[in-house]
Amino acid sequence: VFPVHRLDRATSGVMLFAKNNKMQHEIRDYWTKIVSERTYIAVVEGEMKKDKDTIITWLKEGDDKLIYSTRDSINGKKAITHYKVLNKNKNYSLLEVELETGRKNQIRVHMKDIGHSIVGDDKYGAKTNPLKRLGLHASVLAFEHPVAKKTVRFESKVPNSFFALFRK
Repeated sequence: VFPVHRLDRATSGVMLFAKNNKMQHEIRDYWTKIVSERTYIAVVEGEMKKDKDTIITWLKEGDDKLIYSTRDSINGKKAITHYKVLNKNKNYSLLEVELETGRKNQIRVHMKDIGHSIVGDDKYGAKTNPLKRLGLHASVLAFEHPVAKKTVRFESKVPNSFFALFRK
């Protein structure tokens, strides 16, 4: 199998593989044109004040291999993240996150930027780890199949532990 895209190591969910090298390159070459939906579910620290928002920054990798938001549109890569709150309490918020762009560590950096690090993400500022894992799950990937020319949609069930933090 040939990986078509990547997920951060600790992120669960949908991952796309191609059957052969030719198809892998075909999908990768047209990735931004053919992908119509990339949805993640995230558990973040704290109670979100806005029920939905869009975060736009430019991301750049530092010498320490961490990704940072910058105002430098020349050296950074534009990153756009949309989120909406699905559930929240005083300690955590459950978000549906849609990627308009797909930059390395994009969701993790954007959540840190707005003061709500993903739980279990000590790399990007999390202070808690109630799930004993990174609270990020790739739940939906939809794209136009390059051969069939039809939209295919893959969905992965969100771990039950993500919802457990919001039960009374």
